[in-house]
Amino acid sequence: MKQFQYIRSVSQKAALSAIAQEPTAKFIAGGTNLLDLMKRHVMTPERLVDINKLPLREIKEENKRLSIGALALNSTVAEQSTVMKRFPLLSQALNAGASAQLRNMATVGGNLMQRTRCPYFYDTATPCNKREPGSGCSALKGFNRMHAIFGASEHCIAVNPSDMNVALIALDASVHVSGPKGDRIIQMQDFHRLPGEQPEKDTILDKNELITAVSIPASTLTHNHYLKVRDRSSYAFALVSVAAGLEIEGKNIRQARLAMGGVAHKPWRLKEAEQSLAGKPASLESFHQAAEIAMRGAKGYGDNDFKLKLAPNTIVEALKIASRI
Repeated sequence: MKQFQYIRSVSQKAALSAIAQEPTAKFIAGGTNLLDLMKRHVMTPERLVDINKLPLREIKEENKRLSIGALALNSTVAEQSTVMKRFPLLSQALNAGASAQLRNMATVGGNLMQRTRCPYFYDTATPCNKREPGSGCSALKGFNRMHAIFGASEHCIAVNPSDMNVALIALDASVHVSGPKGDRIIQMQDFHRLPGEQPEKDTILDKNELITAVSIPASTLTHNHYLKVRDRSSYAFALVSVAAGLEIEGKNIRQARLAMGGVAHKPWRLKEAEQSLAGKPASLESFHQAAEIAMRGAKGYGDNDFKLKLAPNTIVEALKIASRI
């Protein structure tokens, strides 16, 4: 691992100052992703700014929203009583991620910034536009079984690996950040980017901005399920995942929330499919119609063509489990 300077900040102001002074500096909390990337020389920051002493771990309700501090541990959030009761999609998604040991270290803010697990991104001997802009995308004609079927570009077909992000986008969450220009709130649907011509940029976050919290509006979703399809039941990233939330009145769906993971460079919200379900009966026919709509524009790249069948089937199954029909 390349040598680096380590700074432990005890205030938000000090952390922002420390990160601004070094162009390659990175914030670190749990380090469950960053340290792996540093060991492989994929990321080589000259400075790490430890933010674990900042008061950003609180989980609280305010102004009809649930606020989760950026340093709250994934395991803590998943088992928090309000999250389990009112936002089961988030609890289920967090518990589906990584291993218990990693969830005990990983933070909400770090999970938001988690980088792709594309093997070419991790392999510094192969071209990768995300790691080295302009070098090419090895996955396009290489082994691309885990890769995107939505929103990809000729420059990158990698996917966002986070389970938490899929639940948060389905729940209309917001990301609170602080930086030299002050505080701002970013809608979860806007936080992550599609690759376009700049796949090296995962989010719209400025380099010197710090994530301070995630907030989620009150939810009326009464039927929820997070379904993750993967190669093994523990510590495996999603081939396809679906966050499904429904508000059912009588036998009909009043509103629906749907998002997918493992299929795009960002968590993939299925708004047209959601709209197709509103007012419809909670039935397999409705779910299959929604899945068909959700798959419009999907494209395989060879090894991942199976996702074109797996994805709609996963949508239907997640909706079926959520609705309890």
